This record gives sequence, C-alpha cells and structure tokens, in this order.
Amino acid sequence: MTDAIEGRSRWLDAVKPYVEKGPLAAFFLGVSSGFPYAMIGATLTTRLAQDGIDKKAVTAFTLAFLVYNLKWLWAWVVDGVRLPVIGRLGQRVSWLLLAGVLVMAAVANLALVDPTSSLLQTAYAAILVGAAGATYDIVIDAYRIETLKPEQLGVGSGMSQYGWRIGSVAAGSLALILAARIGWQGAYLACAAFALPAMLTGLVLGEPERHRDPVVRRGMGEVMASITGPLLEFFRRKGAFLVLLFILLHKIGDTLANLTFRLLFDDMGYSNDEIVIYDVGIGFWAYLIGIFIGGILYARMGMKRSVLFSLILMGVSNFSFAALAALGKSNWGMAGAIGFENIASGIGGVTVVAYFSALCDLRFTAAQYALISAAASIVGRFLTGTTAGTLIERFGYVDFYLLTTALAMPGILLFWLMMRAGLIDASVGTAATTDPGDQPAA
Repeated sequence: MTDAIEGRSRWLDAVKPYVEKGPLAAFFLGVSSGFPYAMIGATLTTRLAQDGIDKKAVTAFTLAFLVYNLKWLWAWVVDGVRLPVIGRLGQRVSWLLLAGVLVMAAVANLALVDPTSSLLQTAYAAILVGAAGATYDIVIDAYRIETLKPEQLGVGSGMSQYGWRIGSVAAGSLALILAARIGWQGAYLACAAFALPAMLTGLVLGEPERHRDPVVRRGMGEVMASITGPLLEFFRRKGAFLVLLFILLHKIGDTLANLTFRLLFDDMGYSNDEIVIYDVGIGFWAYLIGIFIGGILYARMGMKRSVLFSLILMGVSNFSFAALAALGKSNWGMAGAIGFENIASGIGGVTVVAYFSALCDLRFTAAQYALISAAASIVGRFLTGTTAGTLIERFGYVDFYLLTTALAMPGILLFWLMMRAGLIDASVGTAATTDPGDQPAA
C-alpha cells in the first residue's frame, strides 16, 4: 500500500508542472502561434504545387517567412506603445487581441487570392500573413516568457512546442482535407479560427505577473533608444557575438530541409491523403514524443548538454530524407524519416527554445526574443527561397539532403566550444533568474 501511495505521489509530482497556469497558457499560446506558419509553409507549398507552379517559384515563396526574421525591427512597438481603448486590458493582452485580429484578416485575404491568376498577388498575400503572424509571435513569445517562472522555462517551452505543433498540424491537416472537398478558399477561411486560443488565454489570465513596462519614451531620441536599448543590453554580455553567431548558424540545414519536404513528397507521387497520414499524422505524434523526451533530457542533463545532444540529432535527421529519396516511394520509408526528424525536432524544440528564452532581459522580452527567434532561421530561409529549388534541380534530392546534413555541423561545433569557454552561463538574462527584481548591469 505504501509503495502504491508513493508511486502515485511521484506520478502526480511528475505531471503537476504540466498542468500549472504558466505551462497551460504556453500551450494555448503555441496553438495560435503555429497556424500562420502552416498557412504559408507546407500548406501553401502543396497548394502551389497542385496548381502546377514550377519548383523555383514555389521555393521562392518561402521568402515570405523572411518577414518573421525582420520582426525585431518593430518588436519595440509591442513593448512600448500603449494601444488606445483596449490598452486598459494591459500591454500584452491588448496586443494579443490586436495581433490576433490582424492574423485572421490576413489569412482570409490569402484565401481569396488565386495563384493561377496572379502569383504576385498571392506573394503579397503570403507576406501579409507573415507580417501579421510575426507580430502575433512577438506578443505570444513575450507573454509566454513573462508568464512562466524561471524554473518553468523547460516545461513551458515543451508545452509551447506541443501547442505550436498541434496548431500547425491541425490547421495544415484541416486545410488539406477541406481543400479536397470545398476548395482552398473555404479551407483557409476555416483555419483562421486558430488565432482564437491565444486571444482567449490573454483575456482569461490577464497581464503576466512578471511583465515590466520599460521607461516611458517621449520624442524621436527616446524612440530610437527604445529600439537600440534591447540590442545594446544583449551585446554588452560576455560572448554575445558568439552567441548570436550560434543563433544564426545552428538551424541552417534543418530549415533548408524542412521547407522542401512537400516538394519531395509531391515529386515522389504521394497524394494529399497520404501526406496527411504519414507526414502530418505520424509526424505529429513523433513530435509530441520528441517534446516529452526533450523535457526529460532537459531535466536530467541540464540545459547545456541537452541542447548539444538535440543539435546533433537534428543534424543527423536530415540524412534520413536523403535515404528516403534514394529508396523511392515507400510508406514505411516515409514514416521512418518523418518519425526520426520530428522526434529530433521535438527534443530541440524544448531544449533550444528554453535556452533562447533564458537569454531575455525581462525589460525587453518582446524585442530581445524577436531578435533571437528571427536570427535563428533567417539564413536557412533566405537560402531556401533563393537557392533550394535550383540546388534540387541541379543535384537531385539525395545530394541536397546530404548537404543539409553537413550544414548542421558548424552550429554543433560552435555550441560545444561555447560550452567549453563558459559562455552559455554568461549569456543568460533576467528571464532565467528567480528574483523579479534582478536587473543586469547597465
């Protein structure tokens, strides 16, 4: 009886962190964060491919993601500009509502354009979704970090990734299923509802307890200071430029590979239903398993070693798609490649996101995390949009995915060197401190 009671107690202690207010909020925020990405990512890639658009044009559409990489330019607005009327709800909550409405409008606009009639209008619509989604991400990331306590960063990052994956997969799956039955317009319009969970989370929970309003700015000089201040604070830290270099390099291969999977599947002859079953379905569950494993590794190995391990896994996972391309169409092969890649991504989604969240100063949460998350994928997205289609046509899928595997090595090596030099510990900000009054040196 005692063993049973103790076992139940241990089980409850293990589950408890996942049902606390902060991690649950991170989950619902993640749902809304993931769906705009799906609308201009794999879903739009499939839509364009099925409309007969050539590969170079399809991969060029990934440049719409570059809007996400520029979000640090206006993140200071989310930190410092108080909205009229709804601003009384709080800085973060009011911006959650506004950004959510903007995302819904942008997705509805993308639903109404016809790629076969005008690729240019489709590109504009995709960029608008990217801009609205990036703004939503700025607010969502800031709300998540400020809602979580320092000891919840690992669990909260995992829950956020659970939500992100569920939001992106559910929206992507719903779009594919509805597109085959009622057309792409109806599919996109239905998916706009995925913006609501984050908005409702803000209304229910209210303003985060750890939110700190920056000093009120007046005049152009103060506005410029609000833009440069978060950047200057970050770059005053020891090893900040190496940290930024790691952020820029660590995801190049992974981004190049992920944004071209649907082209591979389309050329291999997979149908929409097969993509839903294997890519979306198996990938979804594999990603959730990876997040669970990532939470365990983060708790057992600590931040530094778990991040290094996840970087190695994410790099190696690209090799599985080279093997799939060499093998040819195989449901089992696709399931294995998708499963391995998503487990690795799930682990990295916990460990790497927790590290990036810990880098933030709570006075500049929105601006600094926007800079970090934007820098994390800008190189890979730019290369995908400008060269991926050409590289695939010139070298073929096998060599292309072998290249993405090799491109993961610089980030792995740099992080290991940073660990050896003690720069990981030196780089974290006040988001990783327990005392809300802690401030870094000016």
